[in-house]
Amino acid sequence: MAQVFELQISSDPRLLRVVRATAEQICEIAGFSRLEASKIVLAVDEACSNVIRHAYCGREDQTILITFRIKTHKLQVELTDFGEHVDISKIKPRPLHELRPGGLGVHLITSVMDKVRYSNLEQSGNRMVMEKALPKGSGVES
Repeated sequence: MAQVFELQISSDPRLLRVVRATAEQICEIAGFSRLEASKIVLAVDEACSNVIRHAYCGREDQTILITFRIKTHKLQVELTDFGEHVDISKIKPRPLHELRPGGLGVHLITSVMDKVRYSNLEQSGNRMVMEKALPKGSGVES
C-alpha cells in the first residue's frame, strides 16, 4: 500500500515555498539523498510554476492539487489544475542551444524525473504525473 500525501494550495507563487518544503520532507521519507531530493524538489517547483504561468495565466486565486505517493519502488508526484486545457503536443523542452531566458522547466523536469505524463481532464484542467525510482535500499515499505 502506498503512502499518500495530498497538498492543496492556491496558485499564489509565494506558496511554492510550502510545496518545496513538503516535497523535501517526502523525499527524505522516501530515502533520497540530499542531492537527489534537491533535484526532485526543483522539478516539482518548476511544474507548479508552469501551472501558475500557463494554465492559470498568473492568477493567484486558483487551486493546485499536489499528490505525493511513495510506492514500493517509486515516488509519484501528481499535479492537478482546473485551468484551461493545455495543448499537450506543444509541451516540449526548448533546444538548449537557444540562448534566451526561460523555457527550461520542461527540460529540467524530464531530465530529473524518470517518467513524465500529461493529460487533460474531461471538462477543464490538466494533470501531470511525474515518477522517480526510489533509491536502492531505501527501506520504504509500501
